[in-house]
Amino acid sequence: MKKNALAALYEKDGTKKVLSSLISILAGLLVGGIAVLIVGLCNEKISLTGAWDGIRIIFAGIFSTGRDAAGTLTWGFNAVNLGNMLFRATPLIMTGLSVAVAFKTGLFNIGAPGQYLISTMVTLMVALSIPSESVPVGIIWLLAFLGGMLAGALWGAIPGLLKATLNINEVIACIMTNWIAANLVTWMFDISSFKNVTEGTKSGYIYKTTFNGVATPKLGLDQLFPGSQVNAGILVAIILAIVVYIIMEKTVFGYELKATGFNFNAAKYCGMKENQNIILTMVIAGALAGFGAGLLYLTGIEDWETTISSVPAMGFNGIAVAFLGGLSPIGSILSAFFIQYITTGGGNVDLQVYCSQISSLISALIIYLCAFVGFFKYFIQTRLRKADERKAAKAAQIQEGGEDK
Repeated sequence: MKKNALAALYEKDGTKKVLSSLISILAGLLVGGIAVLIVGLCNEKISLTGAWDGIRIIFAGIFSTGRDAAGTLTWGFNAVNLGNMLFRATPLIMTGLSVAVAFKTGLFNIGAPGQYLISTMVTLMVALSIPSESVPVGIIWLLAFLGGMLAGALWGAIPGLLKATLNINEVIACIMTNWIAANLVTWMFDISSFKNVTEGTKSGYIYKTTFNGVATPKLGLDQLFPGSQVNAGILVAIILAIVVYIIMEKTVFGYELKATGFNFNAAKYCGMKENQNIILTMVIAGALAGFGAGLLYLTGIEDWETTISSVPAMGFNGIAVAFLGGLSPIGSILSAFFIQYITTGGGNVDLQVYCSQISSLISALIIYLCAFVGFFKYFIQTRLRKADERKAAKAAQIQEGGEDK
């Protein structure tokens, strides 16, 4: 029996992934909204109306333009919020790609934070050590960017090698490299000459790249989003995501990587270099995480704090971005925008009413529910299969009835 176009579209794997992600988002927003409402109602300073305002600000605060004379929320195009959202989403896209590419090859790259850390160190050291008086800042920017990428790739190769040669679980190897990176980066910066000694309040930080005149160009985005931090980094991230999509979906190399992840033994018997593919996958994943670090810290806006030996949340948030985006490079762009959209909106809440962690709570709930994307996809597939079985049984009954006559 032929299926109509809508049913055929509904049964496509891509459609199931999109629906699963949307269900996760809606569930996260619902639970988060209830949490915000409860927090607001438990606070004596506000009423139900105030709690409703809190929900609207968190979920749509990126379009908030403040309040009018009567205290009513006003809405419109907020160039600063939108630009800052794009700026903060840039490294999220790259760490999401890092996790997604590895997972396509059957590897769980939980080492993105360590790869991001090592790349940050190399990026900043290169950007600050080459004298801008004798070398054009554009060349310094490119060298620092590529240096960070190479550092991330080499750091990602470590768990890849351990997996390919000794069959050591990549999750364990990645956790190990994460904490080695955290302490190594802190130690290297502590003994370096890059500490900020010119600003008293920044003694525990590394100089921004603008100290050496290095910064990512705006390419006119500052005219579209005046007053925001957005720059050309977001364009680079989107282009890289598209390149990754083409490689993974339209090339023989990408097919072999996915085949290795889908069935390791089958790939081996087909003549594919399965161990080489594992190593290359982790190298690519590390390089993508390195791109994320470079695109953030080469802006000259962010500075690196050396007083805490920890792994950055940016790497772990990439896991949520990857799964919410259906492990698709294009999906990673959209999911990174969404997660940063909620985070940016939550930053606009009244801190006299809500605690500063309220937006983090909402993001955490959505990120947590991202883990159920696979469950929702399985649920949709099960429903479709049962529907097909019922249709087939009904068709069989009709056919049998016709034959009896």
